Amino acid sequence: MKNIELLAPAGDLEKLRTAIDYGADAVYCGGEQFSLRTASRNFTIEELAEGLDYAHKKGKKVYLTLNIFAHNEDLPDFYTYMDEIKDLPIDAFLISDPGILQWMRENRPDAELHLSTQANTTNKLSALYWHKQGVKRIVLARELSLKEIAEIRSETPDTLELETFVHGAMCISYSGRCLLSNYLAGRDANRGACAHPCRWSYNLVEEKRPGEYYPVVEDDRGTYILNSKDLCMIQHLPALINAGVNSLKIEGRVKSVFYVATVTDAYRKAIDAYLEEGEDWFCRESWLEEVGKASHRHFTTGFYFGKPGKEDQNYKSSQYIREYEFTGIVKDYDERTQLATVEQRNKMSLGDKIEFFGPGIEPFVQTLEYMTDEDGMLLESAPHAQQILKIRTIRPVKENYMVSKPK
Repeated sequence: MKNIELLAPAGDLEKLRTAIDYGADAVYCGGEQFSLRTASRNFTIEELAEGLDYAHKKGKKVYLTLNIFAHNEDLPDFYTYMDEIKDLPIDAFLISDPGILQWMRENRPDAELHLSTQANTTNKLSALYWHKQGVKRIVLARELSLKEIAEIRSETPDTLELETFVHGAMCISYSGRCLLSNYLAGRDANRGACAHPCRWSYNLVEEKRPGEYYPVVEDDRGTYILNSKDLCMIQHLPALINAGVNSLKIEGRVKSVFYVATVTDAYRKAIDAYLEEGEDWFCRESWLEEVGKASHRHFTTGFYFGKPGKEDQNYKSSQYIREYEFTGIVKDYDERTQLATVEQRNKMSLGDKIEFFGPGIEPFVQTLEYMTDEDGMLLESAPHAQQILKIRTIRPVKENYMVSKPK
């Protein structure tokens, strides 16, 4: 139980630092190619080196995603990229493609290899096969139940680690291997460019009646028939841990730094409480409130307790629930003046109820009563993105605390 890893997404360097500061044991990130997330800013080689240094100084790990299914045209750039990063102390590489895996074994024999969920490992025989190919950890297919995971754990050696997703968006396609995006938008999801057509609204057209559109309706709820709710397993961590999972993974490299902070912090608190309390553990309402503050869809437990039914889909809308707005990040605090230096991310105005929260602390709410720009000029509102502000706080705060407000 002491080896349970909390693995958080890092879509860029700021998110990497945030994930580490808010309690992640490790982060997964991608370079500018080969990482299945072209929508996130990702890491230059220089940023990756900086992120590795930041994480390693704090005793944390960084895993690099190389999990595209490569085409022949991708390989020359892949060889070049691997040569450019050969001296970086990357803790593990996340891979889907068997050819890439074989190349890594031949050319990077000391590298730790993790098998992506894209490889859709669903049974113990596949797990044993990949372990024999040099894979140290398998990110299991999201289509597995807790019972199936426990069976895989009981039939595989302790030298093979198991990782599963605990929170975030659910792909409608099997283990994320989608062809819809390529067909409808010319963007290959298996090479990192998913257009998310599963979130679109669909209509039915009869072959001999072109131009006559009939809504696709299920149970009179609407037309978003492929639109899954988001995964949330914070209430069920003991079941995951007892099934033999080594690493609990949060989805969201494209999500905001606010999402990374709130979700990572909540799961950190929940895991630590379980490691301390054991059978007396229970899910605190504050943890559920915390994960609900980040932009999300309604929650589901996915496949863990059986095949998802109609209640696990959202037929009405593909919109996110946004009850809180991320308004800033604390950059400094002056105890003498009680002024926090805040980098603004969304508009704040005097009279707003704002909330401060940071790693491991209980959030606190105050009314925004005093605010200036960085030159000391009094402000009634701050509408400009990334404007530097001075805000008087009712309690001391620290660098990298987040500021938000109810919408």
